Amino acid sequence: MEPLYQYAWLIPVLPLAGAMLVGLGLISFNKAINRLRQLNAVLIVALMGASMTISFALLWSQIHGHEAFSRSFEWAAAGDFHLTMGYVIDPLASLMLVIVTTVAFLVMVYTDGYMAHDPGYVRFYTYLSLFGASMLGLVISPNLVQIYIFWELVGMCSYLLIGFWYDREAAADACQKAFVTNRVGDFGLLLGMLGLYWATGSFDFGIMGERLHDLVQSGALWSSFAALLAILVFLGPAAKSAQFPLHVWLPDAMEGPTPISALIHAATMVAAGVFLIARMYPVFEGIPVAMNTIAWTGAFTAFLGASIALTQNDIKKGLAYSTISQLGYMVMAMGVGAYTAGLFHLMTHAYFKAMLFLCSGSVIHGMEGVVGHDPVLAQDMRLMGGLRKYMPITSITFLIGTLAICGIPPFAGFWSKDEILGLTFAANPILWGIGWLTAGITAFYMFRMYFMTFEGKFRGNEMEIRAELKAEEGNLQPAFGPGAMDPNELDHHDDHHSSEPHESPLSMTLPLIALAVPSFLVGWLGRPWANSFEAFIHAPGEEVTEAVAEAAHFDWSEFLIMGGTSVGIALIGITLASLMYLQGKIDAGAIARQFQPLYQFSLNKWYFDDLYDKLFVRGLRRLARQIMEVDYRVVDGAVNFTGLVAILSGEGLKYLENGRAQFYALIIFAAVLGFVVVSSLT
Repeated sequence: MEPLYQYAWLIPVLPLAGAMLVGLGLISFNKAINRLRQLNAVLIVALMGASMTISFALLWSQIHGHEAFSRSFEWAAAGDFHLTMGYVIDPLASLMLVIVTTVAFLVMVYTDGYMAHDPGYVRFYTYLSLFGASMLGLVISPNLVQIYIFWELVGMCSYLLIGFWYDREAAADACQKAFVTNRVGDFGLLLGMLGLYWATGSFDFGIMGERLHDLVQSGALWSSFAALLAILVFLGPAAKSAQFPLHVWLPDAMEGPTPISALIHAATMVAAGVFLIARMYPVFEGIPVAMNTIAWTGAFTAFLGASIALTQNDIKKGLAYSTISQLGYMVMAMGVGAYTAGLFHLMTHAYFKAMLFLCSGSVIHGMEGVVGHDPVLAQDMRLMGGLRKYMPITSITFLIGTLAICGIPPFAGFWSKDEILGLTFAANPILWGIGWLTAGITAFYMFRMYFMTFEGKFRGNEMEIRAELKAEEGNLQPAFGPGAMDPNELDHHDDHHSSEPHESPLSMTLPLIALAVPSFLVGWLGRPWANSFEAFIHAPGEEVTEAVAEAAHFDWSEFLIMGGTSVGIALIGITLASLMYLQGKIDAGAIARQFQPLYQFSLNKWYFDDLYDKLFVRGLRRLARQIMEVDYRVVDGAVNFTGLVAILSGEGLKYLENGRAQFYALIIFAAVLGFVVVSSLT
């Protein structure tokens, strides 16, 4: 097995090589490369498949007890400063490698069908491969500096992919919003990273944790300052994993193509924040203030995302807020010390949420044949309904993902979410209450999405609804009343070619079926009475025997009570969703009108976008204008005044400096006379 570890560096290098080859080809021979579009796609998918094969081999080796392997070389040195680069393969890295490569591979296969008619097909595959390489490089990084380098590369790829359709204003704005918001978090991460190096003299995760703990214990470093450094580092994961208050970029990122939503914004990039918390766990663990901050941030974010998802009608944005909520669960788990449970939920969520996003892309693909290539119409669930009849594979896989995320046994989400809630209850019952309530809200909004999309009658041909939706976006005249748009005119502009949606091609449905398997089965790895996952992934410093001993002391009564309460609240949410959106026994519109302020609060996303726009966007623009005014009037004015004085004095002196001795004598005489007069007067 040793040669396998020695060549583990190929895992990120292979997709990087694919991105470089195809990218250089696009720059040099654009037309020829675009004519060979599927050949380029096969090359990129094959290289990612090779990385996936090596990743599975490494995971298998780690499961069977192979020691962690690392290889490094000196990258920079100056005096006592030495910075190394390299890679490390341990249980956490091997698990993340498998998650990233499997999801990336299936998304790349799916992309062939989804982007088949897009002129940027080859460019999209190039970006996908570059992102995969960046994420894989981040996973195997052995120190904080190398992680930061790949962290920024991942952010760059996210910018390129969100703004892939850069000619659309919404996509261009979304990628800028994502970039700026993540820079806020990354600046905090950079400050915290440099502060930790100043305090500990190392960028190695374990060494930083040990030395920081010793410094605080000995009194050489204030505990409050250590907490500040830890919280600054946490700002990086908070932005990348879309935690409050840096969560606002993720829903807007849905402007990118749907495969990106599945790969980056559900399974991999947003999980990088949780992964970094896991890597930095030796630092966070010994600082209670930091752990509490992480836990409460995660709990609030979980509730925040779920409460906004309740009223979303765009299928992708609903799933985006669901992702924010589920990431909050993971972060909360890390904060309360449930290290294994947080990473377990990261794994299960990666598979079922990637499947849900790809299902949404399949739905959009089918709807575009009816309503045209307009995201306002193709993504709005109010125009869907009854799609189970037309898209059976998509509907079944979406239902599996919905059951998994709602925590219904025996699907994967039940085992990971129940583990988080159980350990959270032992640490802090208030946090458990927030998580438990969020579980009920999650079940409600997810089945609301399922019923609105796949059950009932198909509403895509109802022109009045289309006109109303377009009017809501402010793009057209009012849907009804004076100046209302003629539905026939709207129909003419939609450029549709079918009256019914259709199932997606095999290249799109096959990845859905493949992801449905782990969405159902992977949770069994973490069943609490034989928790093989906990024996494999456990907190740094914890021995395997301790993890096994915890699993051996399994309490059935506690499991049934905790599991029963989480399933019970989920069933209540499902029942309410069924009564409102399937059976129609409860009028959802009447409830919205009765609780109009709360409904508007959720629909407008707690007004965070409006608040940030007023405080930061408009506020910074106002400040910039004031600074420009100061620059124009004060700085430029002082420079211009100096120049004017020089010109005037020069012009005046040229009449005095005429070279005539008599004139100079006259000036001297006048000056002496002046002094005499002044002296006599005083």
